[in-house]
Amino acid sequence: MSGRVVWLTGLPSSGKTTLAEATAAITRARGVATVVLDGDAVREVLRPPATYDEGGRDAFYATLAGLAALLARQGLLVLVPATANRAAFRERARSLAPAFVEVFVATPRQTCEARDTKGLYARARSGDASAASLPGAGTEYEPPAHPDFVAHGAPTDAESLAHLCL
Repeated sequence: MSGRVVWLTGLPSSGKTTLAEATAAITRARGVATVVLDGDAVREVLRPPATYDEGGRDAFYATLAGLAALLARQGLLVLVPATANRAAFRERARSLAPAFVEVFVATPRQTCEARDTKGLYARARSGDASAASLPGAGTEYEPPAHPDFVAHGAPTDAESLAHLCL
């Protein structure tokens, strides 16, 4: 298999990372070299730290897209669970990748809020400035117009996505 980038987008707390990790377990079990570049985990190691304003998001997603494309060109399956709230961020990733699959994790906002272990939605609702730019709450989230795969939280989503990736 040649390398490819599989970008999982959706609202914060939609289940992107959970789906990516489950898909990675399946593809690895089938002998496919797979890496997960979780947006939150990558943010933690970047120096200087990425910001959440529009310019900071643009720079962060450019870096993440470039890193994912670099790894895909080495023949890896690269799963990228990252909100990328603007379609332009995901289109840039598509343009850089040797092959690209866009996955929309279509979880309703109410479900995302209920799962939010970081309390971001509650902070955004309360007017907390640190959460004001939360996609889907304080900042617009642009869902994909024509995703390659839509996950609705079904138990078979990871198996179906793994099949698409292989």
